[in-house]
This record gives sequence, C-alpha cells and structure tokens, in this order.
Amino acid sequence: MKMKETLNLGKTKFPMRGNLAVKEVERQKEWEEAGVYWQRQEKNKDKTPFILHDGPPYANGNIHIGHAMNKITKDIIVREKSMTGYRAPYVPGWDTHGLPIEQALTNEGVDRKSMTVAEFRRLCEEYAWKQIEGQREDFKRLGVAGDWENPYVTLDPEYEAQQVRLFGDMFAKGLIYKGLKPVYWSPSSESTLAEAEVEYKDVESYSIYITFDLKDSKGKIPEDTKLVIWTTTPWTLPANTAVAVHPNFDYQVVLVAGQHYLVAAELLEAVSQELAWEDVEVVSTVKGQELEYLVAEHPFYDRESLLILGEHVTADSGTGLVHTAGGHGEDDYYAAKAYNLDILSPVDGQGKFTSEAPGLEGKFYADANAEIVELLANKGALLKESKFIHSYPHDWRTKKPVIYRATPQWFCSVDQIKERTLSAIEHDVNWIHPSGQRRIYNMIEGRGDWVISRQRAWGVPLPIFYAEDGSEICTPETIAHVANLFAEFGSNVWFEREAKDLLPTGFTHPGSPNGEFTKEKDIMDVWFDSGSSHHGVLRAREELQFPADMYLEGSDQYRGWFNSSLLTSIAVNDQAPYKSVLSQGFVNDGEGRKMSKSIGNTVSPNDVVGQRGADILRLWVASVDSYYDVRISDEILGQVAESYRRIRNTIRFMLGNIADFDSAANYVPYEDLDPIDQFMLNQLNEVVKEVRSAYDRYDFMGVSQTILNFLTLQMSNFYMDYSKDVTYIELADDPKRRNMQTVMYEVVRKLTILLTPIIPHTTEEIWSYLDEEEDYVQLADFPEVESYSNHDQLNELWPAFLTFRDNVNKSLEAAREDKRIGKSLQAKLVIYADDHTQSLLADIGENLATYLIVSQVEIKDLDQAPEKVDNYDHYALVVQTAEGQECQRCRAYRPEVGTIEEAPQLCQRCANIVINHFPEALAENEE
Repeated sequence: MKMKETLNLGKTKFPMRGNLAVKEVERQKEWEEAGVYWQRQEKNKDKTPFILHDGPPYANGNIHIGHAMNKITKDIIVREKSMTGYRAPYVPGWDTHGLPIEQALTNEGVDRKSMTVAEFRRLCEEYAWKQIEGQREDFKRLGVAGDWENPYVTLDPEYEAQQVRLFGDMFAKGLIYKGLKPVYWSPSSESTLAEAEVEYKDVESYSIYITFDLKDSKGKIPEDTKLVIWTTTPWTLPANTAVAVHPNFDYQVVLVAGQHYLVAAELLEAVSQELAWEDVEVVSTVKGQELEYLVAEHPFYDRESLLILGEHVTADSGTGLVHTAGGHGEDDYYAAKAYNLDILSPVDGQGKFTSEAPGLEGKFYADANAEIVELLANKGALLKESKFIHSYPHDWRTKKPVIYRATPQWFCSVDQIKERTLSAIEHDVNWIHPSGQRRIYNMIEGRGDWVISRQRAWGVPLPIFYAEDGSEICTPETIAHVANLFAEFGSNVWFEREAKDLLPTGFTHPGSPNGEFTKEKDIMDVWFDSGSSHHGVLRAREELQFPADMYLEGSDQYRGWFNSSLLTSIAVNDQAPYKSVLSQGFVNDGEGRKMSKSIGNTVSPNDVVGQRGADILRLWVASVDSYYDVRISDEILGQVAESYRRIRNTIRFMLGNIADFDSAANYVPYEDLDPIDQFMLNQLNEVVKEVRSAYDRYDFMGVSQTILNFLTLQMSNFYMDYSKDVTYIELADDPKRRNMQTVMYEVVRKLTILLTPIIPHTTEEIWSYLDEEEDYVQLADFPEVESYSNHDQLNELWPAFLTFRDNVNKSLEAAREDKRIGKSLQAKLVIYADDHTQSLLADIGENLATYLIVSQVEIKDLDQAPEKVDNYDHYALVVQTAEGQECQRCRAYRPEVGTIEEAPQLCQRCANIVINHFPEALAENEE
C-alpha cells in the first residue's frame, strides 16, 4: 500500500468540463420523457398561483438574442416561483398575423394576385405554423420549461373567436366607431400603421417659405398683405384648406421693398434673417384672434383658404402662420373639423396623387415635391427654397417613409377610457422598472384614438356587416354567431363565404329590404390581436387566471403590447390585465452598438448554444442588468464561461470531498459542529437570505454575483483551501472531517437548488451526484432561511479573523516573492499582537495554524516586535522558515519528522494514523 492511498483524496466522476452543447440535449430529452414540467405542476397544484403571461413573439424567422434574453428571464422567474411555493404554469404564445408574413411569402415568389384572399391566407397560416415550429425548438433548446405542446397562437380558431367577442363587447359599449381621420399610412405597405409600428430615421426634406395672398382682409390688415408660411412638406399643399394662427400671439404687418407681409411678432427677427429682408418697417400689430375668418387664396389652386385659430401653433420655429391640410395631419384635422372645413386627402393608398390634385394626378407624393416648388416659384409665391436633414417617421418593416393620410378607418375611442386607464396606471399596477409608470402614463395621456383597422389580407377580419343602405351592423347576435363560426372554422371562413352566409339564419335588418348584405374587408390591427390575449388566454385557460401577476417584455412594449393590452382590458374589464410589469432593455454588441446584419455584429443564440451551451447563455442573462440596454460579444461570453467554470469546479471539489458522505448516517447536527463550521453555515444562510431576496426583486445579477462571490471568496479561497488538511489527512470518519463534509454537503445542496432557475442543466447534473429524495432538482423547493442562536457571537469573531487572515496572506505572498519560502506550509508565522488581537486568536483556538495554512504559529506581545516587521496597526507579522522537516503525508513541517522510529518520514499526527490503521503503507515505504 502506498502512502498516497492512506489519504482521503477527493474523488468524483463529476467531470471538470460540462460539454454542455452535447449533454444539455440529452438532459432535455430525459426531462421531456419524464414529464418533469408536469411533475412540478402536479406537486404545486394546490399552491398560490403566480401567472407570468407570455407576450407573443412574432412567428417569422429564427429567434434573435433579444428573444433569448426575454424567454430565459421569464424561465428564471417561473422556475423560481415554482420552487418557492407557487403554482406557476407557463403557457408560451405566438403572434402570427400581419404584414411580415405577407411580405415573406411575396419574397418567396407567391403571386397573391393570382389567387383568392382565402387561398393566400391559407398559405400565410402554413407559413406561420412552420415558423412556430422552428422557434419552439429554439426556445426549448434554451432550457425554457412550459406547455410547449399547447401554446396560445393568435391564429388559433378559439383565440380568434375570443378576440371577436372582445371586439363585440367594446362595440356594444360605444368604444368602436368609424371615421375619416389622418393616420400613419405606409405607401410601401399600403396600410395604416399603429404608432408602435413607426420608427424614425433621418431624411433630407425641402424647407420652403411661401406666401398666400389675401382675398378678404375684412379691414383688419392691408388688402395686399401676403401671409408668410413655412413648410417642410410641399406635397401637402394640394390639400390645404386653411391657415392657422394662434389666438394669443401678436402678428405684425411689415413693409419690405414695397410689399406687405404678415408674420408673428415673436418670429419676425428670425424670419427677416432667414429671408434676408432689409429695411423692415412694422406697419401694424394685431392679435391672432382678430384674424379669424379672414380669407386667403390657395397659392396655386382656384379655391379659398380660411384663416382659423389653433392652439397647436407654436413660436418655436417658422412664421407663426401654419399651412393647414386636415387630411394630412392630426392637429390640422382637429383644427379643420372645428371650422367644418373639407378634409381633403388627394393621395391614394400607393402614395400617388388622385384627381383631387389637378395637374399632379398619378405622381408619387415625394416625387411631386420638386414640381410643386417650381409651381410656387412660377406663381410668385416662393420666398425661399432650401433642404435640411431631420428625423422623419418610417415604416418599421419596409424601412420606407410614412405619411399622414385621411382615410375611412375604424377607431377605438381612447378618450372615453383614458381617465380610468391613467388611474389604473397610477394606482393598480406595480411598474417594476423605475421609469415604467412614467413612460406608459405619458403615452396614454397624449394618445389619440386608436386606429384598429388595417387594409391587409392576413389577420382577423373586423366582424362588421353593412346593410343595403350602408348602415353598419355589429350586434351581440351577429358577434356571437361570427365568433362561433371562427371557433369552428377559423377566421378564413369570413373570406370563404358571402356576407349573408356569415349572418345568423333568418337575420333581417331594416336597412336591407332585399335581404342583401356586404361585409367589412379590413382586418384588425395586430396589436388588437395580441392585446386581446388577456381575454383569449388568461380568462380562457383553466390553469391561468385574470389578471396576470406579471407581464415581462422589452421596453418597446410600453407603446406596444403593454399598451394595447391595458386599453382593451380597461375597455371590457375596467381593470388592468396585469398586477405588475417588468421591462428589459435591448441587447447591443460588445461596444454598445445596435446589432445589425449589415454591420455584421449580430450574435445568434443558436450559435452560442451550439458552441458553448444554453447554460452559458442563461448565466449571461443572469449576469447583466437587463433593466437597461446590455452588451454581448464572444469576449463577454468568454468571461461568463470563466465564471461558470469557477462555479462548476468549486462544486466539483466539494463533490469529491463528500463522495463517501452519507447524509443520513454521517450528517452532524449544527450544535455539534465546530465554531468555524457553524460560521460557514451561517455564511451560507446569509447567501440563501440574500439570494431569495434578490430573486424577489428580480435582480438576477445579484443572485449570480452573491453565489459566485461566496463560492470564490469564502469557500474556495478560505474554507476549501485549508480543508484539505482535515478532509485529506484525517481518518475518513474523523469527527472534524464529518463536520466539514456536513458543511460542504449543505453548500452543494442549497446552492444547487438556488442556481437551478439560472443553470438548470448543470444543477441537474450536480443533483445526480447527491442522494436526495427528489429525482430532479427542479422538483426540490428553495431552502428556507435558518435561525441560528449563536449567529451574532460567530459574526463578531470570524469576520475579524478573516480580515486578519487576509493580512497574513499578504505577508506570506511577500515572503514568497523574496524567496524566503515556497509554499505557505514552509512558513512559521510569528505574530506580535496587542491584547485585543491575542484575545481574538485565543478564541480561534488550537487550529490557528491550520486555518492560516502555515506549519507553526508563535504569538508574542506587540511591544516585543523587532524593527523589521509587516505592521498592521494592532499586530505585526514576521514570516520565518518553518522548523523541522516536511511530513511526507500531510506536507506540513514538524520538528518531530525524522525522530519517530516506526515512521521517520511522518509527523506525529500522521504517524499515529498510519501506524494504527495503515501499517502496510510503512512497509511499502521501507521497500
């Protein structure tokens, strides 16, 4: 028998490398076959529910890194709630309607004009299901647990039916109406856009100063006065019906080179500089309200332009007189409506002028700008022309400019529910992100009515019929019938049948004496689709509940899903659909730049998982502050992988040291442990307390940092460092060794459970090396915070000692650098200490040298310290060469090594163990 075999060297089959990319797939297959998710649901079936309602990602293309961060964060929360006493089912969802799928099919060569709407929609549905299947596998590969075989999907017939019922409730309450109003219109998509579908990019636009001649001054100002207007959208001038002035502004008639002009007094100096006016003479001043109902002439059409009052007019820029086209601007619309002016919008769905713009018919609006400017110049109405760069709204899908265009649309009346919505935001919802409440409050407060109609094919049709006389039909009876049809056949039935075949049998209406009906062709805004999920999912699924405990999405959803869900829920339920809302920032590259395929800085979650494993990506999610924008790169993931390696190898060391530990037979009760072991359990208890608190705060960075710091600083650098002198050297069943094994067992068990929401594949692997009641760690419950009676006493002693130990390590490192010692066991430490420090060290007891990992310790009074010492205020340290020779078993230096006849190569402690228990090792050594 060799001397090495007398040691309890840690042994474990737990591998140093995780090989996550391969092993995770095997483990996920095992979980699925064993129904681990469903086992957890069964275990928690009678517990308090916690419902995190999934915001549906769009079913198009591979998942991106933002999807991964979002889904992993949700999974961390759901797993943690499941392990802390809640019934927390997770039902994933998908948003499936809308323009991107239509465009994707077009890009694949589908000619939608060669088929019926119903045929095209069937292709859209097939495409959506294919995308769902791909994304579902991607999400499952991330280790996200949930009801993946029964997700909610917005194209599902029952979901569409519930959406129609929700719409019907809102219609019955008078919250849905049809009107002509300027809305964001995308000529490239040929559809209206919601505010959430608009993004801003810089473009170059015209900046022109023009004049309108007066036709009737009503004696208020000189008849030959020209109204000076500034505009950046010449293409809207064909729709002009008015010029707006602010009622409270002062306006001045000025004489320049023999011509009278009207400009706001506050802007006269700026306008004069811009137009290079010289010798400007102020002729008269008049209040804006006195200019009401004066009549001007359109600059190039034979029609009048009324002077009207508008509070929206500002003195920030321009001239204080605003060209007003009610068909091309929201402020303009309301101002024009107040004066019963025509709402002209001579631009069609493709962005081309109609016959209402004589001379421009068929021209694309943007291309007509130059022609209109030239026309103004020829008419003598152009004062100045220039170009400038500014931010302009674009279609977020096609990336092309949008316009304001008045069209007949269906609206949700936000004004009617705005006050209640704002109250819910302020009083009923916990907005976890610091700026969340303010952001959505301001958005709702300033929001106009919601345009819910879209001129597309792929979506849920607006369930509205029209009688022969044009009157709209949407009654509880028709809604119920259409909803039932959708539930049975899907919404495609709307496009497959005639209107009369979609109405209840025998349906009559006074507006249709001949029994003929037509149906609405528009579909609902996709935000209405997903915003109905509280009705179609939370209320419809038995395992869920309304309202949800949490909605969690990216910060862009304050204007998207958070917003539409809130409005529809207030409309039909008079309460918010969620109790709390948590938002996340965006994922940028390592330099903080927005990810872009053109730049080539995107990070694919599938690539990361394939190369490093899902647990590395999950640990990255838990290591960043996702309240705000975060960064990811291969270098950052490398740092995360290093943290993972430290966690894995620290736990591996402990698994090796408890390989022969039977938690039933060898576990040492707390009160029987040595003080140092009790202290470590107290420290572990603080970790449990802080980690559970961090989980409650959704501070996953705090969770991962707390655990990593404990494993690195307190376990690896201290407890496990000196433990080898006990766990390796003493007999297997020595009380001190069992004490330390008890501590390590508790650390491994509790931290494995606490880490499970974050790195479940790894913790499940660790769990398989523990003899626990639960087959899977996911079925275990979080450890509770213990109450130790001697906590305060231990906390007075041991932290002070650890500070002392840090300074000892500094002196030992200095001695190593000076070549006075090699390893620390070659050292004898002489401590010159004051009374307080000596008292501290006396309380530490006879194991002081073991804790410091030196061979000998000598304590003397501080006043005996020589001149050359390492001074630490209350004590001074001198590192000397240890006395005696090195023990060939424990590697400590002892004076008695070489003097023990039976075992000359051993110290007295090792000799006693070997002589009494492993005498054959001595014989082997002699040979």
